[in-house]
Amino acid sequence: MTKKAAKSTKKAAKAPIKKSMTGAEALVKCLENLGVEYIWGLSGGAAIPIFDALVGSKIKLILVRHEQGAAHIADGYARATGKPGVVLVTSGPGATNTVTGIMTAQMDSVPMIVLTGQTISPMLGKDAFQESDIFSITIPVVKHSYLVKKANDIPRITKEAFHITNTGRPGPVLIDLPKDITQGEFTGKTLDPEMDIPGYKTADKGSLKDIKKMAKLFNASKKPLLLVGHGAVLSGAHQAVAKLARKLNAPVTNTLLGKGCFPETDPLSLGMLGMHGTAYANKALVGCDLICSIGSRFDDRINGKNDEFCVGAKKLHIDIDEAEIGKIVEPDAYCVGDARLIVEELVKHVNPLDTEEWLKEVKFYKKEFPLKFNDDKGLTAQRVLFDLQELTKGDAIISTDVGQHQMWSAQFNLSTKGERWLSSGGAGTMGFGFPAAIGAQFGCPNDLVVAVVGDGGFQMTLFELATVFIHKLPVKILVIDNKYLGMVRQWQELFFENRLSGVDLEGNPNFIKLAEAYGIKGVHIDDPKHCKTRLKEALDFKGPVLIHAEVIKEDNVFPMIPAGRSASQMIIEPPTTKLEKPTGST
Repeated sequence: MTKKAAKSTKKAAKAPIKKSMTGAEALVKCLENLGVEYIWGLSGGAAIPIFDALVGSKIKLILVRHEQGAAHIADGYARATGKPGVVLVTSGPGATNTVTGIMTAQMDSVPMIVLTGQTISPMLGKDAFQESDIFSITIPVVKHSYLVKKANDIPRITKEAFHITNTGRPGPVLIDLPKDITQGEFTGKTLDPEMDIPGYKTADKGSLKDIKKMAKLFNASKKPLLLVGHGAVLSGAHQAVAKLARKLNAPVTNTLLGKGCFPETDPLSLGMLGMHGTAYANKALVGCDLICSIGSRFDDRINGKNDEFCVGAKKLHIDIDEAEIGKIVEPDAYCVGDARLIVEELVKHVNPLDTEEWLKEVKFYKKEFPLKFNDDKGLTAQRVLFDLQELTKGDAIISTDVGQHQMWSAQFNLSTKGERWLSSGGAGTMGFGFPAAIGAQFGCPNDLVVAVVGDGGFQMTLFELATVFIHKLPVKILVIDNKYLGMVRQWQELFFENRLSGVDLEGNPNFIKLAEAYGIKGVHIDDPKHCKTRLKEALDFKGPVLIHAEVIKEDNVFPMIPAGRSASQMIIEPPTTKLEKPTGST
């Protein structure tokens, strides 16, 4: 659990119980006592008692335009603040519309509470109107779930849900609430009961024996590499990782979701590694003699071919989830527990290393294989995102969708704080970026929040423009419009002889007029000469702005490691010969 989350999740107050209270009123009171400030939701028959109980509550109810939007907004809020996002929807299709958002949060270890209305208890399993067995449907994509059977259980379940969602490895918790329970009488004696979770345990500081074993391997290393993942961000390990890197004088690379845990502007940073990471990060991955993963899963985006991953190097793994140890990479040493606490202890046992030659080698890679682009053919996504970085200096909260723009943003928008980079990693959910930015803006009202989205993904959740307008959120929406599902088109060009199928987005709306229809200012960019000026105009505007960047249609993200291949098979420049079809997933 992050420091920020630990401070924000308050212990339920022992408030006096009203003489007469419904289950829904007890629920809302518990949520208030747990420090919930927002609930994002969409109403419906089975959830009416809960929506009714919110009238006059301290909690701000935000009506969204789609349940998927509610889930992604809550997700973005949680990532930016460290506090659990809370969703409230009705039964049946209302509940099932949240499944994509729940899966997105689960894959990326994000704390979220999803409250679903349900048909009355006597009708469960009888195909009642708007009934869905959301408890069973979501079992694979939640950390835990509850079906409430008694109104008096609501305080205990709510308290447990908040504890589970935000301790250990965070994840979404679902609470299914039948209508007869929420509108029925609550006769419990307290809103702060004891929790009852006998099988739930969380790791903490790890084993000192395991830490010392890792330190011994570090002390024998000549070419160490630190790999920082999302787990390090979630644990608040930023200062500990920096201290370790500086004591070892070791270069640091990060996963997509680990961006910012170690400042990407630091000379020791190599930026993101993996499929579309920097060439120099991947070169270092091949050349290191020791790699230490701090809160990373060694997943297939950074390890496409396990038997060729860091050949000959010692592999160390720090993770709060014991199930991740050895799941993909068999480590030479590991420690299970909170990343921040483990790294803080590890620093005490490692020696300063002589890495002068190693750092010279890494510096050579940076010089020989820089990220680059040119403006010869017109406005490129890289130009837009490079100029965005120049203007924001890494201080903005960046929330991306999924696709080419996501990878270019990861390359060019350098992060200095982990909570300022929001992106769907494990699930790769198109439609995530814009609503997640809304959640971040709710949670961080004084910060600049930029949603970097593609023209494909944006159209999946653009209806939340209404939410932005109604609540006067100054979100900046940067639509990178190449009129293609760009990443799939790139794969079809490189591996399927340019047989384009199902990727052409001709017929896109006029995004400026679309924004104006919702009462939102629009700014258009189609020329690299005017790009920075137009971006500055948008960023300086006090309210929400949609920035429509029409970029060249056919451009590819490089470097690239084809799926199922190792970092040594990285493609740095556009290939001149036919490529074999990749063996892994896109």
